[in-house]
Amino acid sequence: MSAPRIGETPIRTAVVGLGWAARSIWLPRLLRNPAFTVTAAVDPDERGRAAVAEAEAEGADRLPLLAAVHDLDPAEVDLAVVAVPNHLHCAVASELLAKGIPVFLEKPVCLTSEEAERLAAAERSGGAVLLAGSAARYRADVRGLYRIAARLGRIRHVELAWVRARGVPDRGGWFTQRSLAGGGALVDLGWHLFDIAVPLLGTAAFRHAIGTVSSDFITQRSSGAAWRGDDGGPALPGATEGATDVEDTARGFLITDDGRSVVLHASWASHEALDSTRVTIDGSGGSATLRCTFGFSPNRLERSTLTRTVDGTTRPVAVPTEPIGTEYDRQLDMLPAQLRDPAGRGQVIEEVRRTIGAIERVYTSARIPRQVRESAPV
Repeated sequence: MSAPRIGETPIRTAVVGLGWAARSIWLPRLLRNPAFTVTAAVDPDERGRAAVAEAEAEGADRLPLLAAVHDLDPAEVDLAVVAVPNHLHCAVASELLAKGIPVFLEKPVCLTSEEAERLAAAERSGGAVLLAGSAARYRADVRGLYRIAARLGRIRHVELAWVRARGVPDRGGWFTQRSLAGGGALVDLGWHLFDIAVPLLGTAAFRHAIGTVSSDFITQRSSGAAWRGDDGGPALPGATEGATDVEDTARGFLITDDGRSVVLHASWASHEALDSTRVTIDGSGGSATLRCTFGFSPNRLERSTLTRTVDGTTRPVAVPTEPIGTEYDRQLDMLPAQLRDPAGRGQVIEEVRRTIGAIERVYTSARIPRQVRESAPV
């Protein structure tokens, strides 16, 4: 395997999976970022390839369109940006990594701990690096929160919530079928929340995790994420039209092996009027709270607010206003250095192991045996 050509020469990039995330987030940014040159777009579905050919992003209509990952030549690709449906993340990324092609993989990086180990083995065997596409920690307001957190003493407790008013993605499609998505709001939104907790908790693993899940909104026609423009897309193998067997809301309580606590709340839909994200950090020397809205929904808080509380006094902390989606541009700008970092291989896998392990334990806790549910008081 030849090392990625990183420096003055643009990174030759293939985009694998041409659904909403690729067409709306990654392709337009890759095409306008001079550090990258998109050399191929890959999707087995003809309609996905046709959508890219008709895309408004400058240069998208001239991209070579391929039907299969095995058509990519490691000698001609420095990086693969993988944005396939969740259940294909591990298989596609493992194939590319084993061929020696570095992979930037959309969240969720994997759906089980077993898949995490398969990715780790592929990264080792191919000698390529796995990077993760979860951009929330690159937001300016989140970075401001991290700076405040560094002045709060010993972090004792973190609360993480991303609650949408209405925002079930592709309702009735693969997103809402456990066999294809791996889970619901916890896997989708919760992965972002766990991701921003990493700089706060460091390498601490979760010793205990309990949680609950519910699905009060997922079948309501008004609960869909209209801003995504979901039309159901092509049917995937195993998909049953209209079927939903994942949660729209998950709540968890976790304790790290060094005694810190984390509360997590992820909801695709709720009784709220606006989509909002809230992160609160309690430390030995004070607390801080960030209120904002992650993601692309237009039904959002007007602006981000960050406050710090010490000795009974709460003060606002200025945070810059930036266009929606800037965090994805910022993460893309960081990719060349991450690809060049000789110590980068294996770092993402370590974070992934902790995240998917915590998600699995919350789900295990939330799956109450049928006989317990049926005998519960009403």
